[in-house]
Amino acid sequence: MNFAAAPDGTELAWTESGGGEPLLLIAGQATAMDGWGLTAELLSRFYRVIRFDHRGVGRSGQGQADRYSTRLLAADAVAVLDAAGVETADVYGHSMGGRIGQWLAIDFPERVRTLILAASSGGRSTDPGMRADPAALVSGDLVRLAPLFFDAEWAADHPEAVQTFFTSRASAWAKSRHFRASREHDAWSELGSILAPTLILHGTEDPLTPLPNAVALRRHIRGSVLVRVPGGRARPPPGPPRNR
Repeated sequence: MNFAAAPDGTELAWTESGGGEPLLLIAGQATAMDGWGLTAELLSRFYRVIRFDHRGVGRSGQGQADRYSTRLLAADAVAVLDAAGVETADVYGHSMGGRIGQWLAIDFPERVRTLILAASSGGRSTDPGMRADPAALVSGDLVRLAPLFFDAEWAADHPEAVQTFFTSRASAWAKSRHFRASREHDAWSELGSILAPTLILHGTEDPLTPLPNAVALRRHIRGSVLVRVPGGRARPPPGPPRNR
């Protein structure tokens, strides 16, 4: 385990695996780096995969309360890249991690070679009819949570991965700030400045961030490509194989 120093001095835990071009994985809200599980394992066959715990989560420090916004959390991601000695990386963000990835590509374009946004949005949902029960999201009950994120068959075949995804050490204080950071994210007006080639991955059955959000991202980010994952939920798919 390694540690990077965030702009306010907060320690950010990070690790790496595999070899090749660097690929930075940015997890969703209140989710630890371990939640990438099989996705990180598969991608490490082709890339030098770098993962980290957000501030307030897992083995990272809590830091200052006013640093919990998606735009400022992008600076944390840059600190991890600096600590890893990486000038430019492919960036793969899931959910809130995708929101952070947007700011990373907007504010630090020289650090992002390509951008992958999974189950993400540019801001408030373009589909007001969110099909998930908000109470389930804060219940901590895997029986209620798993169907929101995983295909039932996949979850049954990979119970350990499901358990790991939802197991992250974070205080109620940190979780509430993560949820607020994700909810208040709004980059719609600045997405047009993203220069990095962008791939948008989105499940057709995502109940948390419905598919119209991905369609809107595709319209706002010039030259981006949208791949719809049939039957996909809110969990990040493994991602594309190396193609260069």
